[in-house]
Amino acid sequence: MNIKFINRLIKVLENSGISEIEITDFWGRKIKIIKSHSGSHSPVLSTPKIITEEQKKLAEKKDEGEKKNTVPIRSPIVGTFYRSPSPDAPSYVEVGDIIKPGQVVCIVEAMKLMNEIESDVAGRVIQILAKNEDPVEYNQELFLVEPL
Repeated sequence: MNIKFINRLIKVLENSGISEIEITDFWGRKIKIIKSHSGSHSPVLSTPKIITEEQKKLAEKKDEGEKKNTVPIRSPIVGTFYRSPSPDAPSYVEVGDIIKPGQVVCIVEAMKLMNEIESDVAGRVIQILAKNEDPVEYNQELFLVEPL
């Protein structure tokens, strides 16, 4: 690779829609050229949504009503959330199921260990907040349960 060849590559990059080029020659030498993005792009404008005080109060009341009568089941560890014991098995719980204290509701995998997460409360599952195979954090809400 000589300087003329590299200059031609730069011109090809500048005059095309390509953002980067990487080339390896016969002897294993590599060259990678990346087009820098200048700040010449026009800013993206968005139209603000106008929310009235009345709409805000209604939304707050709705949130309070949903949260007031529910108890969260939280993850005691950081890991990967699984709704069932294996990919082909049915989920431990579904929305609307009645659960009791000590019942397994999901698994959180941490460091190749499958940790069964049990319910602390008797009630009806109102909402499943985590998606299957998603990473979860310590103390993250996994389920909302309406106590019975």
